[in-house]
Amino acid sequence: MTELKDLEITYDKPNWCPGCGDFGVWISLKNAIVSLNLNPWEVVLVSGIGCSSKLPYWVKTYGFNGLHGRPMPVAEGIKLANQGLTVIVIGGDGDQYGEGANHLIHAARRNIDLTVMVHNNQIYGLTTGQFSPTTDIGEKNKANPNPIIEVPLNPIALALSAGATFVARGFAGDNKQETQLITEGVKHKGFAIIDTMQPCVTFNHKNTFSWFYERVYKLEEEGHDPLNRIKAFERAEEWPLRKVLEQNQKERIPTGIFYKEDRSTWEDATLQIQKAPLVKQSMENRDITPLLRELM
Repeated sequence: MTELKDLEITYDKPNWCPGCGDFGVWISLKNAIVSLNLNPWEVVLVSGIGCSSKLPYWVKTYGFNGLHGRPMPVAEGIKLANQGLTVIVIGGDGDQYGEGANHLIHAARRNIDLTVMVHNNQIYGLTTGQFSPTTDIGEKNKANPNPIIEVPLNPIALALSAGATFVARGFAGDNKQETQLITEGVKHKGFAIIDTMQPCVTFNHKNTFSWFYERVYKLEEEGHDPLNRIKAFERAEEWPLRKVLEQNQKERIPTGIFYKEDRSTWEDATLQIQKAPLVKQSMENRDITPLLRELM
């Protein structure tokens, strides 16, 4: 019989492409969990399908890897069953703004206490470079030889209009800021979304690290008031652009916290879990016979 001490312990390593922006987000998330003094059993990472959705494999917490575009319903169920857990949703721009956009909107308006991290590389990276809802207008590649004519979705404006109570944008090339944004998002009581610009080094040859470094600026350094929703919308409209720029023109891309507010969460108003989480409620002496008679 093999003894435990004789077993060779191996650790799985991330298989993202060398230089992928996912590495920066991964490090920032781990730093945030440590800075918040969260124990592994207090955190659940819920992801969909995509390069970014592999992240729960490589963080020492609970994890759930689900269907493409469907991590949000799973995360909501976990939070309602045990609101004491820190639940973080992870997905790409296709996962959250394409297949899962409907779930994102309604979770935001309900103000469920979740933190949503979107790895926005403006492309479908795992499936070899198809256009996503956030691909810049005018772009083309081998998978899509004709220039895209669709206006890119604006994640920040979408989150604001849907009712999210913490809206931020990060950049995978700035680990310090990204760690701070994730930390603040987790601490925020309510629906927090962090749209992170995460360059895909294999399939998106336009929106590279150097391209972003030339354009990003921090909202707090320009005196932005995150309590002002109207100003947040104005900043949100700075990027992505709704047209192709003339040659030599450069857009400015704001990062940081666009907006935050205090508002009652969905869990606060759900009567069944106000006294205690569902997982801690006793099911003894619960006679559901009258309910069965009514519904069957």
